[in-house]
Amino acid sequence: MMPAIYLEAIVLTLGVLLVLMEAFSNSEEKTPVAWLGIVGLTFVFILTFFTANDLSASPYSAFYHADFRAIFFKRFALLTTIVVLVLSIEYRGVVQKYVFGSRPQAGLGEFYALPVFTCAGLMWMASAVDFIMIFVSLELVTISFYILVAYMRRNAGSLEAGVKYLILSALSTGFFVYGITWIYGVTGQTSLEKIGAILLGLKVSHGPLLFGFMLVLTGLGFKIACAPFQIWVPDVYQGAPTPVTAFLSVGSKAAGFIVLMRVAEVFLPVPWINHKAVTILVALAALSLLYGNLAAMPQHNLKRLMAYSSIAHAGYILIAVACIGSRYANIAVSFYLAGYLLMTLLTFLVMAAVANQAGGDDIVHFNGLGKRSPYLAFAMLAAMASLAGIPLTVGFFGKFLIFYVAYEKGQFLLMGIGVLTVAAGFYYYFKVVRAMYWKEPADDTPVRTSPLTGATIAALAFCIFFLGVYPAPVIRALEGPPSDNPRLLAR
Repeated sequence: MMPAIYLEAIVLTLGVLLVLMEAFSNSEEKTPVAWLGIVGLTFVFILTFFTANDLSASPYSAFYHADFRAIFFKRFALLTTIVVLVLSIEYRGVVQKYVFGSRPQAGLGEFYALPVFTCAGLMWMASAVDFIMIFVSLELVTISFYILVAYMRRNAGSLEAGVKYLILSALSTGFFVYGITWIYGVTGQTSLEKIGAILLGLKVSHGPLLFGFMLVLTGLGFKIACAPFQIWVPDVYQGAPTPVTAFLSVGSKAAGFIVLMRVAEVFLPVPWINHKAVTILVALAALSLLYGNLAAMPQHNLKRLMAYSSIAHAGYILIAVACIGSRYANIAVSFYLAGYLLMTLLTFLVMAAVANQAGGDDIVHFNGLGKRSPYLAFAMLAAMASLAGIPLTVGFFGKFLIFYVAYEKGQFLLMGIGVLTVAAGFYYYFKVVRAMYWKEPADDTPVRTSPLTGATIAALAFCIFFLGVYPAPVIRALEGPPSDNPRLLAR
């Protein structure tokens, strides 16, 4: 079996190869750069099934551990990046319009290569068990997003989004690093495993340690886009290129929750921290649910609607994070993120296809899509139904797991708020459905997509319904072999 750390090395090498290919190729056509990225990442995805799950005896186990959950999130990052590259090919016309250069496709090669470096950071983060390693991998992801968000330099909205994301992300990084400093000052360690042993075995200063934990939680709150750290989300989502918005919505959120879960598993078992930390997590979950869903209701732009929706979904996932200790908490978070990947990327694929023809991404541009392109309309219907939590979709089963975990831990207040906000979700998601099937189109021209985009849309729609009816494959992957997850069995 291949050591898991080779996966990141291969992805990083692939990214460098794509940059060199773009720089030294004489061809004006840059789409082969994206194709090479898709093929290379698909190869790495296949390699994850031939990777050793346990590296506890390796020389780098102090900062890197490839357990079954880490392998699952590596696959998550790879699949997300593959779909984002497909979406980037579909979106290349808009990028060319706002990135002028001496050649017709100037700038496209880097636009295809940067997501691969982001993927490497996400994969490292999935295995990081040391604060230093977490910080380095988090910054690789964030710096890539700085460039991608502001990539369309001739578009004022993209530049505004880039500036806002840069300033607020830098601020959140400061909180995160300062929190690590306080924790290190109390424990003398940056390894999460060693910090956990110290917290459970010795008497430590409560105030400074809790202060450090709160600073780390503040920094991560920005990454997962939960209220009240969500101020950047609507403008950045709307201004960024659509493939980058999709990557931010899925990749950045998953990265933040991976780290949050690892940190919570260390701090929440400590009795004197547990009550305070759970109270804060419950407050963040409730605030995110209420703000995200209520703010999404009046939106007319689909990107902004998805931005506020992502805040609401962060609230649902935080319900499970607040229930750490439940035997299904880890599974609920990971399964919900996997489902969120499917339905969000499907939404943005259809949105990009419609926006390419209509020239905008307002809900009004979807009017009559059921008549113009029944295939795309059905795919968007599947995505909206799953996001709302309709039965027989992956979104419904994800919410079911979240509410089951909350019930098991007695978080009835969060359950009540969650059920009420699901009803709000029905309203604003089905505004898109109403536009597609009940509104008359302004233009009868069919919306066309490339065969690759059409196949990706079909695969995502199929997975939404398949995992909604039969979620066992993902559940088994998250549970892992009994020998690999003693903590899960202990709970």
